[in-house]
Amino acid sequence: VQLVESGGGLVQAGGSLRLSCAAHGFTFVDYAIGWFRQAPGKEREAVSCISSSDGNTRYADSVKGRFTISSDNAKNMVYLQMNSLQPEDTAVYYCAALTGVVAGTPCGVYDYDYWGQGTQVTVSS
Repeated sequence: VQLVESGGGLVQAGGSLRLSCAAHGFTFVDYAIGWFRQAPGKEREAVSCISSSDGNTRYADSVKGRFTISSDNAKNMVYLQMNSLQPEDTAVYYCAALTGVVAGTPCGVYDYDYWGQGTQVTVSS
């Protein structure tokens, strides 16, 4: 299983970015994909997760209404649209995968088996 993130960068506060996660090496039918982030000196935290089992999505309270997770099963891609970015959103963003039949929409760091290398998002004030 390989996950490759892209789309990070430097943006001013109030701006937008779209992160992409390309998933390889597993059947993109039964899965959960999560976006997580880690800022310097802080623990990795969940941002948003999506599950193929029920199509449900979950969001951290800090990003609700600003971020949107979506998937394109035909392309084995998951996206994170980030709007109204704030300096506190600055972090390395990782996508992670849990393969196989998944119950519910897990969204904890320790729920996920496979991780990408991360992409840096920096929001300037």
